[in-house]
Amino acid sequence: MTLNFDQEMMQYCLKLACQALGKTAPNPLVGCVIVQDKKIVGEGFHPGAGQPHAEVFALRNAGEKAKGATVYVNLEPCNHFGRTPPCTEALIQAEVAKVVVGMVDPNPLVSGTGIQRLKDAGIEVIVGLEEPDCQQLNEAFVYRILHQKPWGILKYAMTLDGKIATTTGHSSWVTGTEARQKVHQLRVACDAVIVGGNTVRRDNPWLTTHEAGEPNPLRVVMSRTLDLPKQAHLWDTQEAKTLVITEEGVNPDFQQFLQNKGVEVAELSPLTPAQVMAYLYKRQFLSVLWECGGTLAAQALVDGSIHKILAFIAPKIIGGKTAPSPVADLGLTQMTEALLLERMTWGSVGKDFWIEGYLFQT
Repeated sequence: MTLNFDQEMMQYCLKLACQALGKTAPNPLVGCVIVQDKKIVGEGFHPGAGQPHAEVFALRNAGEKAKGATVYVNLEPCNHFGRTPPCTEALIQAEVAKVVVGMVDPNPLVSGTGIQRLKDAGIEVIVGLEEPDCQQLNEAFVYRILHQKPWGILKYAMTLDGKIATTTGHSSWVTGTEARQKVHQLRVACDAVIVGGNTVRRDNPWLTTHEAGEPNPLRVVMSRTLDLPKQAHLWDTQEAKTLVITEEGVNPDFQQFLQNKGVEVAELSPLTPAQVMAYLYKRQFLSVLWECGGTLAAQALVDGSIHKILAFIAPKIIGGKTAPSPVADLGLTQMTEALLLERMTWGSVGKDFWIEGYLFQT
């Protein structure tokens, strides 16, 4: 499908916004383009919390050419004083003629008031251009605003017969290089990646972006016992930071060992996925990637910490009655109780396949 000029400009806003993937939490990803006579005269994106918004960078870039221009922005301009002044006033002072907005901001501090402020100032406003793509880009931001907890994504790789490892626990590698690179890119867009103690013991993962981009997410280990190896890639914090979360008073000697390594330690009781997500919400996180084994994945699904599934499927057969699967026991006994995914998409990457879907729980 050929895009018209307005659609092209909004898609360009989304492309600009993506330059700050993984860097804006708790703020959204926003790009802005300013156009005169169908020529771009200014552009910008929001680089991170506390810094100017996309519209401000675009207006600075456009200078006097912003007067009488059309402004494209994927999220409604803010209309309140937060860490930065309202973007609506900057647009009004620049005397722009028209503002095209991709989606209304779900934040109650904004939510329609920015659009109304621009209209009251005599600026033409169009809302909803390329809205599905705008919503998807900031789905984590929207969810966090509406539900006061981070957006959770469960990622796993399995064989065609549903195994994530052999009966001995060997899992390197289920999928090919191309699929793993896709995961590295996903990590760039997430604020944290979570595993359990078994994953640390069996796989000794790095959980970094592996040069797919910056930044690396915060690597989080959940462990009730802290029965963890002293030699682990995750304890090397030069490239990426690590947080270990355990219960109160558990193994203080090992906690001190981790802290001496530069690893942050936090205590939560009870230690559950929901408690961890609440803790990460307070730390201003938007999106959390769960790359854990089946037991922790089941717990996170049951307590509503997972909202999106990304499964990679390798054309391999392992077999084995005791070979682990991506999700352990959920306590379901009837097929009618199965958790259903919505808005499914799928495709291939290298020799493997991927399936993505949304899981909304009440």
